[in-house]
Amino acid sequence: MNYQKLDAALATALNDVQDPEETSLGVFIHTEPILDSGAIAVLESLGVNDVTSGKDIFTATLSANAISQLSEESWVKYLKRSQQLHLLSMRKSLGSFNV
Repeated sequence: MNYQKLDAALATALNDVQDPEETSLGVFIHTEPILDSGAIAVLESLGVNDVTSGKDIFTATLSANAISQLSEESWVKYLKRSQQLHLLSMRKSLGSFNV
């Protein structure tokens, strides 16, 4: 695993993984802008959707093993943890403003 390509949140999340084969971590995959057919095949085999050359940011839910594999690829610039976003109710999001 090339930890230099991982952000702190992803590195921390990897330490908490129980099963390295379970696809449980949402990530942003930042790549070189021009991908060859081999790179596209690797991303598609890991379940990444809409892989086309010319795109350089992809999202996926991956296993720890897949993240390790991607971190070693020369065409991967870095991997960043993606967090699940939750909607807040209008009252909570406005805080002390009474509407």
